[in-house]
Amino acid sequence: MGTAFDITDALKAELDKRRPLTAGELERLRDEFIIEYTYNSNAIEGNCLTMRETALVLEGITIAKKPLKDHLEAVGHRDAFLYVQRLVTDNTPITENTIRDIHALILIDRPEDRGLYRRIPVKIMGARHEPPQPWQVPLLMEQLMERHHGSSRHPAAEAAAFHMEFERIHPFIDGNGRTGRLVLNLMLMRAGYPPIDVKYSDRQRYYACFDYANADTSANAMEAMVADYLEARLRGYLAILAPDGGVMKDELTQ
Repeated sequence: MGTAFDITDALKAELDKRRPLTAGELERLRDEFIIEYTYNSNAIEGNCLTMRETALVLEGITIAKKPLKDHLEAVGHRDAFLYVQRLVTDNTPITENTIRDIHALILIDRPEDRGLYRRIPVKIMGARHEPPQPWQVPLLMEQLMERHHGSSRHPAAEAAAFHMEFERIHPFIDGNGRTGRLVLNLMLMRAGYPPIDVKYSDRQRYYACFDYANADTSANAMEAMVADYLEARLRGYLAILAPDGGVMKDELTQ
């Protein structure tokens, strides 16, 4: 029986056969991805910078009439993604401390809350799910990490499942979405996949995945979304590398 990731795995295998990109090419692709990823991930959480403004802020330019908070969020997200890349390069294990460190970079504008589990109850606007009480968070995060390290499921499916459970716990007072998407990408990249960029324009589909009242449907929806984004990214890389312009074998396009 197939999985949501059959096509992505075939595309990844094809990509693995191709010649590697040069350091300069990789840096250019990374920089372009960081801009779009930072814009989309922050926009989902209410940041009002446009993609062009995000690019300018990451170059050190201040945007008039835009909040300092939005500037800091762009810089913090960029730095957090670069940190995630280093974790992948160094093959650093994913732990609670790793996640706390990512959060600390994300929440650059809130030094008193950086890397700390929340100590008050929170509600997610518009969501039917109510996150657990703060006293439950440390144990739930410990259990989540134990399940992750003992998981035998497909690595991309595990990344999707971890993301859903992380957001259900909502361990931090703020920055859970951005941190969670970075951890999702950390898991994908450690498994040899490219990072994905959930688009602001696709946010309704993304929100719909967190219908915890119907766990099986939500899990399948998140897996399908991650698989779709991975397929698009892999096809994009193959279009760059394949001598035939990226046209794939028939069995990969069925």
